[in-house]
Amino acid sequence: MYTDKTLTCKECGKEFVFTASEQEFYAEKGFENEPQRCKACRDARKAARGERTSRPMYEAVCASCGKTCQVPFEPKGDRPVYCSECFEEHKR
Repeated sequence: MYTDKTLTCKECGKEFVFTASEQEFYAEKGFENEPQRCKACRDARKAARGERTSRPMYEAVCASCGKTCQVPFEPKGDRPVYCSECFEEHKR
């Protein structure tokens, strides 16, 4: 059904292959547009975006298991803080 396509990266101008399996994945996810950047340029953009949006982490003690953990908010003491494992358990 799908065949490999050669596309040109709008960032670096190099050609890259949009494989049949990638096209199938895009279709399953409902993506309508083909990728405009090669994998290297996509990864570079993700890394740059991650650096811009990184926020400080705060140390806390899990209210359930007592383990020390890192959380992306400053604990105020008015509500319990859970480590990621206990947080998953409390979500259920």
